[in-house]
Amino acid sequence: MGRPSNSHGGGGDEERLPLRGVLETSPSHHAAVQAKDKEARRGGSRLWRASVRAGLLLCLLTVPAVLLLLWWQADSSPQWVFDFEPPEEDDDQDIQDDMSDDLSPSPQIEYDRLLGGLLVEGFDDKSCRSRYRFARYHSSPSIPSPYLIERLRKQEALQKKCGPGTRAYREASKQLKSGQSMSINATDDCNYLFLIIHAGLGNRMLEITSAFLYALLTNRILLLDRYKEIADLFCEPFPGTSWLVPSDFPLNDDEFGQSSAESYGNMLQNKAFGGGTDRSLVGNRLPPYVYLHLDGNYGFHDKLFFCEDDQQFLRGVPWLVMRTDMYFVPSLFLVPAFQDELGRLFPEKDTVFHHLARYLFHPTNGVWYSVTRCFRSYLAKAEKRVGIQIRIYETKGILQRNGPFPHILNQILSCAQNEKLLPEISMAEGAADGTRNNRTAAGSGTRNNRTIAVLTTSLSAWYSEQIQEKYDEQSAVDGVSVRVFQPSHEEYQRSRNKGHNMKALAEIYLLSMTDVLITSGFSTFGYAAQGLAGLKPWIMLKSENHVTPDPPCVRAMSIEPCFHQAPFYDCKARKDTDLGKVVPYVRHCEDVSWGLKIVDQTHL
Repeated sequence: MGRPSNSHGGGGDEERLPLRGVLETSPSHHAAVQAKDKEARRGGSRLWRASVRAGLLLCLLTVPAVLLLLWWQADSSPQWVFDFEPPEEDDDQDIQDDMSDDLSPSPQIEYDRLLGGLLVEGFDDKSCRSRYRFARYHSSPSIPSPYLIERLRKQEALQKKCGPGTRAYREASKQLKSGQSMSINATDDCNYLFLIIHAGLGNRMLEITSAFLYALLTNRILLLDRYKEIADLFCEPFPGTSWLVPSDFPLNDDEFGQSSAESYGNMLQNKAFGGGTDRSLVGNRLPPYVYLHLDGNYGFHDKLFFCEDDQQFLRGVPWLVMRTDMYFVPSLFLVPAFQDELGRLFPEKDTVFHHLARYLFHPTNGVWYSVTRCFRSYLAKAEKRVGIQIRIYETKGILQRNGPFPHILNQILSCAQNEKLLPEISMAEGAADGTRNNRTAAGSGTRNNRTIAVLTTSLSAWYSEQIQEKYDEQSAVDGVSVRVFQPSHEEYQRSRNKGHNMKALAEIYLLSMTDVLITSGFSTFGYAAQGLAGLKPWIMLKSENHVTPDPPCVRAMSIEPCFHQAPFYDCKARKDTDLGKVVPYVRHCEDVSWGLKIVDQTHL
């Protein structure tokens, strides 16, 4: 009988059974036969291994070439690769300093480096070039109110007085670490709001802006998680201090979630306030901190955060820990205690994100270098700049699908052409030849036709390539040259990848430098771009059953983002109601029918 083989591959001894009809021979002869057979197998094994090695070598040599060819074909349209390392020789001058007049970002724009007073002098210009240079690339449609500027200066003083490294912060951190409650009558000028950062880049910008406004309204110091790449993306916004918590911060943000016992919603539900638990106010004692769970999955009791009575209680808590992934500003406008202050801060009510985002967010030098390099290379010379932000909400199981989807392409082109943002395409014969002749003339320097630069952002390159091909095959009816550019195509969102987030931030700022915007509904990425630009975009509504919506897009009522998961509870009446009809300046969103957004009725 043969024995079981211990081999795990083709080169070992295999199980061998005796052949029928073969007479057994002497042991010596049998041993000789076995030796020859073994040697033959060894020879075959060596030949097999050599063949495998040759095959692997061939694959290693050919696969990169094939991948390179596929990459070249996929990126055949003009693609710009992000570079986040500014050249050393650029240290002493801005990238724009050596640009000729026809490459200057916006010659007609009066340069307001302090953004109407939002910013202050005194920051090191070289360490954060974007802070005082963003105004070169786009003019603001509105001016911040004198009262907003005054409150920003007071907030800066508070951040500096109570921020990391100060005695006040050390004492507050020590109290937080001890876990001991505080007297409700204790007075301290330094109360804190610690924001847990965890979402994608667009959501991060919306949640930071929301948290900062809440800190401004409640006189709190805003601090952010230092381990979420914030320092790689944004410069410090406050002079003389940091908005990042030190590395020895006593709380672990990974421990907070909807089920946390310290969450305000759970404390209310469990009657911790006056219910005789260890978090009750027996003896007029406040908990050292309260966790605010304002993520998209928050429950009824969590949403009571937006009620005036609850705000009165929270005002005395020394530390608030907040987790959110939303732009909850519209609901702050519905809190009676905040309404007068918000009216003074923002006489133009739909400019909250526009002013606060330009105050808070200044891309780091690496990101800013990428932005200005791309602008200079592809957008500066165009007579008109059209931004198209494409976000696809198609999934297969848990995987995101980006297409190609022809109905999405049709929606983009229909929106752009119906709203006269891009020219219609000529269907006359010979149009393509005319386009090629125009290009030849343009290369010789004799062409005087107008040029539209189209900046597209998408996880897929297919849509921008198709738009360019259509204008290549058939020229525009008015003879305008349309050139399409897409800085990157990552295929999948990777919100925890630093390089991915740096590219996303650069693209948000590039979109904000365009003249008109088309965005995808429900996308926080698009919200951030339109808010920075101060532009009302044309919003492409979500398609159903792979059919292009009719109309393909609608004009936004305001430049403000949408609060996707807004509560619908009337705190005073203690019942559900339509909060989009309570005040004229808070309405339902165009792209999310149950969401809320701020509008300025004078601009409708």
